Amino acid sequence: MRVWCVLVTGVLIVCGPATAVAQGQPPPIPALPGPPAPPAMSVPSPVPGLQQWLNAVVPPPPIGSPPSPVETGTVLDQGLRTAPAPAQSSQAERLQQAVMPKDSGDPLFDVWPPNLESFTPGDVIEVRDVTAVAGPMLLVPVRQVLQMKFRTTDAHDAPSFATATLVVPVGAWTGPGSRPVLVNNLPIDALGRKCTPSYTLSHGFSPDSGTTEYVPPTTQLAVLRGYAVLIPDHEGPRMAYAEPYVAGHAVLDSIRASRNLSAGEFAESRYAMHGYSGGAIATRGAAALIDSYAPELAASIVGAALGGVPADYEMLGRSMNANLASGIFLAATFGVARERPEMLARMNNLARWAAISPLKDTCAGTFAIPGALMLPIDLASQIPDPLHSEIATEIYDVTRMRGMKSAVPLYVYNGEQEWWIPAEGARALYREQCDLGVPAVYRSVLGEHITAAGIGYPEAVLWVDQRLQGVPAPNEC
Repeated sequence: MRVWCVLVTGVLIVCGPATAVAQGQPPPIPALPGPPAPPAMSVPSPVPGLQQWLNAVVPPPPIGSPPSPVETGTVLDQGLRTAPAPAQSSQAERLQQAVMPKDSGDPLFDVWPPNLESFTPGDVIEVRDVTAVAGPMLLVPVRQVLQMKFRTTDAHDAPSFATATLVVPVGAWTGPGSRPVLVNNLPIDALGRKCTPSYTLSHGFSPDSGTTEYVPPTTQLAVLRGYAVLIPDHEGPRMAYAEPYVAGHAVLDSIRASRNLSAGEFAESRYAMHGYSGGAIATRGAAALIDSYAPELAASIVGAALGGVPADYEMLGRSMNANLASGIFLAATFGVARERPEMLARMNNLARWAAISPLKDTCAGTFAIPGALMLPIDLASQIPDPLHSEIATEIYDVTRMRGMKSAVPLYVYNGEQEWWIPAEGARALYREQCDLGVPAVYRSVLGEHITAAGIGYPEAVLWVDQRLQGVPAPNEC
């Protein structure tokens, strides 16, 4: 334990074969037009007139017929997998296809298996060894780095797939039982497939690689501790940023997949999860869905730590809209809409141009930049007051996951001075889970989102370590 503590504290001080399937090329993406400057107005303010004006002066984008089923594997229809002939496709279906992320060029991440329905959630569809590329990148000694493609479930309970990377340390596990596995739910916070951790670990560093793969160094510290590390690409093939059901299913099915590997090395392992910010969405989703989606994992997952928790999207609509966080808020709204296309029908022409532009394949470092304009989400909608609309209320309710009891003990932490992801949401989640009988701990951490991530991390990761060592979880409810 002392070694683990020293490693955590020291690093924080210093740092503060796949089968190819032919894929059709997407139609050329038109450049974003430059709409005329709107009339002078105070922001935020009621904007129905401005919305009508934008739709009048900004033409609808030219969205052609979607590619064939062979090229795409799927066309969304209210979240279900369908494949209408191009001539029969409606404008809504063409829009749904147009907003999907473009291919990364790697079939592991791009190709929908044609017989997906024949697999059970968690079944491994494909596995490949990427140790030669990923090993040096991880900066710690590893025996093997495997990437898995497995069956999972989308937000509407339809078959989907996801990917994950499993990192195995060198040397035999000398502790009791099987080697523990830390599930590192990174804050992917992205709309493009090249932004995922598994893509970086199989293709090398690029401008799309995330800094959170190293800061904080969760993977590296766990490997030095002797644990295997499972890194899910929890946004799924549609890159549904901030959609908790997609993320939760993907995380749980990545655990199933690691247990289903032929060697069976991790079938009896303890698993514990950690995630901050966007990773907390995935961690919370997974913990809430264990009982209903993967009850057989309840005995194997020994705890979940989550910090900087975006637990209530209605609250985030007040804290992140029309300020410097508006770019991230708009991207998250768009990510959820990829799995819940009823939201796409409420976008105006300006938003549809943006939705099919190169912005749809960007990572957080890019789509956060428009936040400097501090534009309200109203300017992307064709309905008045979209954050208080009927569709918004429906999305708030379903993503809040209210009343869904975590099947595992929780450690929740949040910055007390958070202005974009207020601590009120994390505290409400903690109180709700306590009332439901979940053993839980809450820590109020000094600082806003970035500062709190560093200050709150050591105790959170030590809590995870104790769970993986078999120490019973404390309950401070």
